[in-house]
Amino acid sequence: MKLRTAAGKIIMIIFWIGVGLVALAAILLGIYLLQIHNTNGQIDSTGQKRDYLVYVPKSYKPNVLTPLVISIHGYAEWPAHQMEISRWNDLADENGFIVVYPAGTGFPPHWSSSGVDSHKEVQFISDLIDQMEGQYTIDPARIYANGLSNGGGMSFLLSCELADRIAAVGGVSGAYLLAWNDCNPIRPVPFIIFHGTADPIVPFEGGRSSAFNYSFPSIQDWVRALAKHNGCAETPAALPASGEVSGVSYSQCSHNADVVFYTIRGGGHAWPGGPAMPPAIVGHTTQDINATRVIWEFFKLHPLEK
Repeated sequence: MKLRTAAGKIIMIIFWIGVGLVALAAILLGIYLLQIHNTNGQIDSTGQKRDYLVYVPKSYKPNVLTPLVISIHGYAEWPAHQMEISRWNDLADENGFIVVYPAGTGFPPHWSSSGVDSHKEVQFISDLIDQMEGQYTIDPARIYANGLSNGGGMSFLLSCELADRIAAVGGVSGAYLLAWNDCNPIRPVPFIIFHGTADPIVPFEGGRSSAFNYSFPSIQDWVRALAKHNGCAETPAALPASGEVSGVSYSQCSHNADVVFYTIRGGGHAWPGGPAMPPAIVGHTTQDINATRVIWEFFKLHPLEK
């Protein structure tokens, strides 16, 4: 009898632990869903409701042409998270530009940065620019895009398809899956890239990762192809190194479409200079360079040529 009673207690303990774990999972999922939908704008694009999060600095003046920065989240992330890790709002306050963080689709949220649905994503960003221009005094020569991971791949797609509107782009730990044969911009677009040598999600050396069964390009080879695509000089100039970070700059490019590439030694799938994400998932986040500030300095040098 005592054994049966003890066994019953153990079963009940296991049952309530299970209930607790299910409840915790439900709470965490609820928090995740709330974060995903933490946006303040919506538009109709290609028959879909598309969301975004926009930040307008207090210094904004309707009678002054204002730059627009489009910052694009990665796979399974969301606009508010991209805002938090990139800290573009801090620079918007300092420099007087507007930032908009568009939201991907599906669950988990993502971007179709290549393939048959990519045109819908491009149209959404074009419609989003139209909406921003309708609501604010946007400088058409200073509209920029950047993104993390899948969002970096989306930024590359925009450089190919919206080169008439996007002045320059940036990619951080980018997943560049669009084939070069599918990239035929009306003008080469200036591009700044950051990538860690120990990225566990999008491998620096290319190939497949434990997270995704895609054949990612070698980042170094892809950057060289980009520089060639932009008509740059074949041999890049070395940039000053800082701790874990080294870089090169391709210049003498067609239409001033410079290519700058920063390598983070031992860096993971992260935004350099931003808050560290879980190391067990993404690896190391360097603080030896602030990607957001460097990207903005690059953007300022590359307005859209008319």
